[in-house]
Amino acid sequence: MEHQLTIYNTLDRKKELFVPLHAPHVGMYVCGPTVYGDAHLGHARPAITFDVLFRYLTHSGYKVRYVRNITDVGHLEHDADDGEDKIAKKARLEELEPMEVVQYYLNRYHKAMDALNVLPPSIEPHASGHIIEQIELVSKILEAGYAYESEGSVYFDVAKYNKDYHYGKLSGRNLDDVLNTTRDLDGQNEKRNPADFALWKKAQPEHIMRWPSPWGDGFPGWHAECTAMGRKYLGEHFDIHGGGMDLIFPHHECEIAQSVASQGDDMVHYWMHNNMITINGTKMGKSLGNFITLDEFFSGTHKLLTQAYTPMTIRFFILQAHYRSTVDFSNEALQASEKGLQRLMEAVDNLEKITPAATSTVSVKEIRTKCYEAMNDDMNTPIVIANLFEGAKMINNIIAGNDTISAEDLKDLKETFHLFSFEILGLKEEKGSSDGREAAYGKVVDMLLEQRVKAKANKDWATSDFIRNELTALGFEIKDTKDGFEWKLNK
Repeated sequence: MEHQLTIYNTLDRKKELFVPLHAPHVGMYVCGPTVYGDAHLGHARPAITFDVLFRYLTHSGYKVRYVRNITDVGHLEHDADDGEDKIAKKARLEELEPMEVVQYYLNRYHKAMDALNVLPPSIEPHASGHIIEQIELVSKILEAGYAYESEGSVYFDVAKYNKDYHYGKLSGRNLDDVLNTTRDLDGQNEKRNPADFALWKKAQPEHIMRWPSPWGDGFPGWHAECTAMGRKYLGEHFDIHGGGMDLIFPHHECEIAQSVASQGDDMVHYWMHNNMITINGTKMGKSLGNFITLDEFFSGTHKLLTQAYTPMTIRFFILQAHYRSTVDFSNEALQASEKGLQRLMEAVDNLEKITPAATSTVSVKEIRTKCYEAMNDDMNTPIVIANLFEGAKMINNIIAGNDTISAEDLKDLKETFHLFSFEILGLKEEKGSSDGREAAYGKVVDMLLEQRVKAKANKDWATSDFIRNELTALGFEIKDTKDGFEWKLNK
């Protein structure tokens, strides 16, 4: 491929040159949402991270099959062994069918992803639609001798597996560490070992979501769904498995164990994990009750927000940090992102105002080269953005008359900005509204400034100053240019 992407493989804990197993085809599986509540900022980060990876692999010439699952069944507490199913609980409290709850929040999730300009995956399978595949997975693990049935449930035998393989190779733990950090659960004496995890759980009489199986009515454990669906749509070996860093243990560790136990080797070649969104240093999440939903960001209605933030401001905020770095929420950081995005979009707009010269005094190709180098170096989006800002300085200098650019280089610069800003980073301009009010509003400002130009030409300085002063008082920044005027509204 033309662009050689180097990525950090969580399994090896080092950067590796990405070499797909079935070039030019790439299989990518990313853990999607559990749909029992509105998407929050923590959900946006993996969606945006792997959207950029999807975009860049596609741009680099790969044919990507991107699978992002929907968890809509059997998702209890952290280890899926106790507690009440969250979807079933919400359905019971609101007197709805569980799938009504799923559909309602899935619709809202899709709407939020559309607003963030996250491309839809190639396939979006539901756990509830793949019970047969999960039962087959459990059966294979039982046949291989790495699971056992107990009182209608089936558990993975971690100790036995660890004798033949290494349980903990993704998270860097050994079995003693796991045993020391695994809590004993009330009513879980049916397990041989506290570290054993459920592959299939017997459904209690009050449990709504249940399916028949060789072991009785029940439901699959949390970890089974991704292994079963990844294998179904991407095969026994595929290239990339991604998700949030909080999924490394136990979820992805258990996935590795399940795949090795059922087929003799690991399904996944590269593991990629994005870091967390935090508030005051604490992970943002539903379980901690410290999350802000995306709708609350877009409307500004949460008590921690001082204003509303557009979807592209949220996307830009996330992309300004490397995907493996922690991002701490603050209004100040979001406001800085808002200004940075505005500056970048102004640069894109200003490209259309440039009149090319015979020769260039600027180096355009260097910007494109540096952007590619940053993307190829473990998807370093903050460096891509920094290089685009350097391009913005170049554009301003050309408009100010300090530099010149040829027609060929101007075309190259426009293509570079469009490619990296829109196609790869997935940003989009947020101008105007569907009913045309903002467009009309801009035309009114243009009309006033055109009257000011006429007043200046007639040496009517009083009218000229009055229009400028009134617009400035309303928050507009007016700039006179050799071709007329420019304006923007400062927030």
